[in-house]
Amino acid sequence: MNGSIRVGNLFGIPFYVHPSWFLVLGWVTVSYGSGLAAQFPQLSGPLPWLLGFVSALLLFASVLAHELGHSFVAIRQGVDVKSINLFLFGGLASLEKESKTPAGAFWLAIAGPAVSLLLFGLVTTILASGVASGPTATVLQLLATVNLIMALFNLIPGLPLDGGNVLKALVWKITGNLYKGIAFASRAGQVIGWIAVIAGLVPLLSGSFTGIWTLLLGWFLLRNASFTSQAATVQARLAGLTAADAVVPNGPVVQSSLSLREFANDYIIGHNQWQRFLVIDEAGQLVGAIAVDDLKTIPTSRWPETPVKELMQPTELSTTVKPEQSLLDVVKLLETKKLTQLPVVRDNGVLVGLLEKTTIVDLMKHNQTKPA
Repeated sequence: MNGSIRVGNLFGIPFYVHPSWFLVLGWVTVSYGSGLAAQFPQLSGPLPWLLGFVSALLLFASVLAHELGHSFVAIRQGVDVKSINLFLFGGLASLEKESKTPAGAFWLAIAGPAVSLLLFGLVTTILASGVASGPTATVLQLLATVNLIMALFNLIPGLPLDGGNVLKALVWKITGNLYKGIAFASRAGQVIGWIAVIAGLVPLLSGSFTGIWTLLLGWFLLRNASFTSQAATVQARLAGLTAADAVVPNGPVVQSSLSLREFANDYIIGHNQWQRFLVIDEAGQLVGAIAVDDLKTIPTSRWPETPVKELMQPTELSTTVKPEQSLLDVVKLLETKKLTQLPVVRDNGVLVGLLEKTTIVDLMKHNQTKPA
């Protein structure tokens, strides 16, 4: 999240805290400390506030445990966890990618609520044993209640909540299409968000501020569900296209046997669009690349007898894609390697053409009215 502060690592996972977290920490400390002071007059000095602070930390520890539940299942499935963030509305484990199967997505989604229910059961057992009493029992009761609420609330069937991810997995299993699952669960999340917004606005219209938290929560759900729905639509379109669909027409490709003079006359002079060209041999196989600036290293008097292949640089196979490769995978590769273009090459090494980020954007605009 933007503005988050990195506070360290947890089991190798970067751990961040958003500034809004400190506001909630302070609010819980003060409000619960005041409640403890009123309920237990024997607590004197800073002790009620200290217990309020401990209560706040335990609540956030519960949120963290919830997100670690998701993270451990993700790691077990081979999915990297990029970070865990604590913020105003709870926590978020940021994952590198989706689970590979609907079953994997289901277990990943259910892991967080399962941890919260486990903590609820553990704390409830401690309370039932009678080993805790007075303020300690009150703090533990709060901890048990919060974990139960956290589990049940997160099981509401709408993204971005865990219940929405469970719904996504079920629709994915039924339809065989991940993006239909995301779209359906996102729409459910938008409906739930609107319900929460309306439920929060009603008290405000009558002059009461009791619904402000529900309003904010509804806005959060609505905003994130809308974003997830839009992202799913884009991903579905990309997944339905291939690298060959995004090849640049009349792209920058030259023969290795071409002289530098022919290269300059036919491809550079009067043509300012390209600064780098892919080089192919007589069989059409990709053998390297040449930049316009490379010509400066050779005197112009030698251009007629110097072939392009003498100046070209070899191209690594890791920086090429196959024509049948999903455009969604190609976009992920471009983002991961921070590239703006990639050569598209067949299995036999024959160059299909050059693929550019801008071409993908234009292709998406052209296809935006088509069904996913």
